[in-house]
Amino acid sequence: GSNGSLLEENEQQADKIEISSPILSTSELRKITSIDDERFRSRSLSTVWPVDDGPDGMAARLAVVSDQAVEAVRDGISVLVLSDAEVDAEHAPIPILLAVSTVHHRLITEGLRIKCSMLVVSGEPRDAHDLACLIGFGASAVNPYMAIEEVRQLAQSDAVAVDSVIAQENYRSAARHGLLKIMSKMGICTVKAYRGGELFEMIGLDEGVRASAFRYAELRLGGVGLDHVAQQTLRLHANYTEGSEPVGGFYKYRRGGEEHVTSPGVVLRLQRAVRSGASADWSAYLEAINDRAPVQLRDLLTFVPREAIPLDEVEPVAAITSRFVGAAMSLGALSKEAHEALAEAMHAIGGLSNSGEGGEDPERFGTKKNSPIKQVASGRFGVNPAYLASAEELQIKMAQGSKPGEGGQLPGHKVTKEIADLRHTVAGTTLISPPPHHDIYSIEDLAQLIFDLKAFKPSVRVGVKLVSEPGVGTVAVGVAKAQADVITISGMDGGTGASPLVSIKHAGAPWELGLAEAHQVLLSNGLRSRVTLETDGGLRTGRDVVVAALLGAERFGFGTLPLLALGCKMVRQCHENTCPVGITTQREDLRAKFTGTVDQVVALFTLVAEEVRSTLAALGAKSLSEVIGRADFFTPIDPDHPVSEKLDRLLVRAEGQRRHPGYVRARRSELSEKLVDESRDAIVEGRHLELSYPITNEDRSIGATVSGEIARLYGNEGLAEGTIKFLFAGTAGQSFGAWLSAGMELRLDGVANDYVGKGMGGGSIAIVPSVLGNTTPQGAGNALLYGATGGALAVAGRVGQRFAVRNSGGLGIVEGCSDHGCEYMTGGGVVILGPVGHNFGSGMTGGVAFVFDPTDVLPEHLAEGAPSPRLLQAPDEEALLGLLEYHVTQTGSATGRTMLGKWPEIARDFRVLRP
Repeated sequence: GSNGSLLEENEQQADKIEISSPILSTSELRKITSIDDERFRSRSLSTVWPVDDGPDGMAARLAVVSDQAVEAVRDGISVLVLSDAEVDAEHAPIPILLAVSTVHHRLITEGLRIKCSMLVVSGEPRDAHDLACLIGFGASAVNPYMAIEEVRQLAQSDAVAVDSVIAQENYRSAARHGLLKIMSKMGICTVKAYRGGELFEMIGLDEGVRASAFRYAELRLGGVGLDHVAQQTLRLHANYTEGSEPVGGFYKYRRGGEEHVTSPGVVLRLQRAVRSGASADWSAYLEAINDRAPVQLRDLLTFVPREAIPLDEVEPVAAITSRFVGAAMSLGALSKEAHEALAEAMHAIGGLSNSGEGGEDPERFGTKKNSPIKQVASGRFGVNPAYLASAEELQIKMAQGSKPGEGGQLPGHKVTKEIADLRHTVAGTTLISPPPHHDIYSIEDLAQLIFDLKAFKPSVRVGVKLVSEPGVGTVAVGVAKAQADVITISGMDGGTGASPLVSIKHAGAPWELGLAEAHQVLLSNGLRSRVTLETDGGLRTGRDVVVAALLGAERFGFGTLPLLALGCKMVRQCHENTCPVGITTQREDLRAKFTGTVDQVVALFTLVAEEVRSTLAALGAKSLSEVIGRADFFTPIDPDHPVSEKLDRLLVRAEGQRRHPGYVRARRSELSEKLVDESRDAIVEGRHLELSYPITNEDRSIGATVSGEIARLYGNEGLAEGTIKFLFAGTAGQSFGAWLSAGMELRLDGVANDYVGKGMGGGSIAIVPSVLGNTTPQGAGNALLYGATGGALAVAGRVGQRFAVRNSGGLGIVEGCSDHGCEYMTGGGVVILGPVGHNFGSGMTGGVAFVFDPTDVLPEHLAEGAPSPRLLQAPDEEALLGLLEYHVTQTGSATGRTMLGKWPEIARDFRVLRP
């Protein structure tokens, strides 16, 4: 009734039309607009303007439509329909996003926006990004009539073998999934929360457009105004009858279509240059690549004329190539041949190659094929003790510029048996490295992971890969305070050998913006000397390297360029496993066609470095060091270019306070130091050792440094079982037993914080909280066994959230866990002798989980798509009995003892989940 509580649904609150998707079919649109009900009256507003009114007509029409919208809502209209369906030879359509956002803001200003829904009927939107923009700037739902019509026609013309209705629904479903993916990148769960959120950055529009239409979008550069947009619209509209202008080339190069930096002519000249190594051929390549309209931000900058110096006064090629880094590209995205050729070439020039986030074959460790930079991404694929021990630098990938907000993604058809073994998973399984690290939800968590890695290998540098986005300077300051040694600012260009096409467009920002911001903000916070700053994303020439140095970079990452040198033809089907030159494929028949050589990549970087040298000579500089941060060496190439108006924020002289000679060492606790000192000889001699100590929550990453020593000497083999035993009493700090090596045993009488057994590769951990007197105690915190590749963990108590996420080989026995247990698990085994939280088994593609479920409530706690729970069969029963006995032996668990007493009847109360 009307006097009920605020939260009850009643007639006043529930005047709503519910639709299943924000992407409307034409029949759904008709249904909504023809509802015969006072409360849902609709009115259509046309967003086209007469071509004869010229460019000024667009702004005039926008004003009229806004006035009409205000009037309609005041008249009690609750469904506004903005439509460009009346477009014809005499009427041009206002870009629909501009119309929607302008009306949306006008209604907000008038205090009327919440009184109506805004439906958009347009021929313009076709992909998920178009829809995300429309909803993000205020649309309630969208009917992309042209895209739907096109899809139906494709089906009718037999171009695709489905019925036209199915084709339409497939399109809507794909668009909906694309929209959800974009929302998930931004951490948003509902369309309602995304609507009008304006979570976008504008590149190339001016303040005027922002003020009228995109009020809360981020704007760091200048750009064109409404008049220019109107002129462009009329230019395109002129093709309405003639259809003269060639279009296309958005993803793949198409002659006469969109401009691409790496057009076929450019690629051929580059490949000629790396085969000959001749500077004349390199000049021909530069001529081809520089002969273009401005495509990148740096194309708008030119060097201020300065007094040149002779070339022989400039630092040698080797000093420059030592600053070059291979961008992170995993084995799996690339073929074995290409991945190893890159590693060897970077080794030859004194640069650093990066393994990417897919593990690396242990046979390469310690050879010239070893990648000195190893990635630790959220998927933790192949991160085991030997992998960590083989690195000079460990890179934590928070995001990548060409698709920020998404993790790595390797389609199942690229996961062969060899790739699956390296990544501790099953062949044919699609591998997604989820965007958030499950052990990083704050800058403190990032600091802890950096601490863990430095605890494992005290001499290692730790890098963090960030993305060029507004505010990245502030993030970089946090990362520097978290004791990282290297910060990479990744830009939007450059691609990925495993990404779906929809992920590589409309994402990220130019590295020029993020790099300049990070450098300047670190400098003003007195932290620039603590870190090395690197950038990557579409670097193509020596000039690009110098531009990056002037904006603050000391190291330079290259991904696509060395692949082009190895023979890549830019056919852009990396994700399909069909690369015709054997670079981004796992198919043996195609890999046989790989003709790239280490020498070609060495020749490439030598030519780049020579070009850097001549550029430096022209600037009167003897080394790259001298010009880092000297952005005052730039001037806009064309001060009248619309984007140039705000470039001055890049052109700031910001130098001084650069890299110190050493690296930041993590300060380990006294307990950690004692354990290493006392066990060093035993590790070398492989003899038995047992030590006991009290422990407090200030003692973090206990066991990691000893594990690192074992891995350094013995790799993943480690020592014989139970060689090194540490017994502790008290409360363990975070990351107890992280990266544990085979041969180690840790026992804790007490409780532990988060991340116990994170990334463990072997050995065993037992936690017995009952000595503290609780009956069903909490034994440890969150994210236990995250990314483990081996070893066993037994906890005689409950644990927190995200238990055994991405476990790929470890064994974990606990007496209850909170939400998100076994998420993304790809291997190993888990036994849960108590209740589980929500979302259990989400994305679980391997391994096995036994869950005690006497009251049959498990199905309510499973994630969508989790393996279905089954009753135990004889072999499972036997395996589980063995695990229960192990648990009781390790921890003396009362719960475990009770269960053994009721065996075998109690076996009926267990369920097994196996993908």
